Amino acid sequence: MRYVSTRGGTPPRTFREILLGGLASDGGLTLPERYPMVTAAQLRQWRSLAYRELAFEILSRFCDDIPAEDLKRIIDRTYTAQTYRNCRAGDDPGEITPVRTLEEGLHLLELSNGPTLAFKDMAMQLLGNLFEYVLGETGEELNILGATSGDTGSSAEYAMRGKQRIRVFMLSPYGKMSRFQTAQMFSLREPNIFNIAIRGVFDDCQDIVKAVSNDQAFKQRHHIGTVNSINWARIVAQVVYYFKGYFAVTGADDEQASFAVPSGNFGNICAGHVARMMGLPIRRLILATNENDVLDEFFRAGRYRPRGARETRQTSSPSMDISKASNFERFVFDLTGRDAEKVRALWRAVEDGGAFDLAGTPDFDRVGQFGFVSGCSTHGDRVAMIRRVWRDYRVMIDTHTADGFKVGLDYREPGVPLVCLETALPVKFDETIREALGREPERPAGFENLEALPQRFEVMDADVQAVKRFIAAHVQ
Repeated sequence: MRYVSTRGGTPPRTFREILLGGLASDGGLTLPERYPMVTAAQLRQWRSLAYRELAFEILSRFCDDIPAEDLKRIIDRTYTAQTYRNCRAGDDPGEITPVRTLEEGLHLLELSNGPTLAFKDMAMQLLGNLFEYVLGETGEELNILGATSGDTGSSAEYAMRGKQRIRVFMLSPYGKMSRFQTAQMFSLREPNIFNIAIRGVFDDCQDIVKAVSNDQAFKQRHHIGTVNSINWARIVAQVVYYFKGYFAVTGADDEQASFAVPSGNFGNICAGHVARMMGLPIRRLILATNENDVLDEFFRAGRYRPRGARETRQTSSPSMDISKASNFERFVFDLTGRDAEKVRALWRAVEDGGAFDLAGTPDFDRVGQFGFVSGCSTHGDRVAMIRRVWRDYRVMIDTHTADGFKVGLDYREPGVPLVCLETALPVKFDETIREALGREPERPAGFENLEALPQRFEVMDADVQAVKRFIAAHVQ
């Protein structure tokens, strides 16, 4: 399996060659030269597999330069009942991603059973073990630079804390995450974890990560890598639970299912896109945004207008308070028939503070062929949906999952199973849960008094050079 850049400026590379780097050297994102196709016979065989076995079958098709026995050992070490233990009552922890059926044809794919109670653990725990494996062979060090709007940061830090040869420098928008999310990150005491709170919004943090990653001399000198979903390994790890969720809600391999996915940086739903391109019978990928409806505007009207053309709003589903969706470039690369020159021109306009419009073009006319539909949700919508799901099914969902339910139900079709993807446990957003339900969300063991713990972080302006100086000083 070889990987290319969405902007066409790099030669094909192997999985191990792209694992530590994140962005390609030309500023693009990596994708396989071709997606491995899954046959009907393989679908039948995979239907009965446990999560770890299924993960090996899928990941081995993308990571074929890691010996099979080593990859299997990494996967087995990652997906254990001990690590993914925060299941709801009645769930089997060994399932890793249990599916809860709410009523006939309506399901919740539980993805928040990991150590930080967010779906991003599903990929980040694997990424940490892959990093450690490769660095252990080479003897090199890795300094991870990441940006988070809430859950990526804690998932990355919990996955990397205490690991040899790895440091984490995580940027987050100062004062714009929930109290629980903030405490999860800032209370960590491990010496290889550095939290930097940026005066600004998530897009400022992400812009800094990209600017540093595009400085090839600095990147190479300080061994800079990334754990944001611009890292391909994050995406491919998430492909697994689309297959697992599909098998759980269908009885035959010619049936279709639809997935409702809350989307901020387009990473989670990008994994669904990859699964569909591999041949998984997904009818619809239902993209749900909050009030920051940049992606919804594109899928409805063909216009992509990120920050610069509009402002990012602070909402009660803060992990989606994003306007520049990094992984969207991967989808547009496929949408345009893998025309790297066109993608390069489109993102040049975005990086110059502008936008692009594909409305009326043959490219935009093909959106429906990829199964995408979209919608947006407001604070009132998510409060009402949290109440509805609790009233009807006695299941408590977080604010982002509520956005997914709202838009998913708008597109629900008779006879087609609808799988709503959970993004986090409700305790992470307790203020809105109290508003919606008048009660406290359940707090899993080990997180008592989290917000009262001492916190360690640096506050900085949105200044690329200041962040570089901080990294250089602490790497030395």
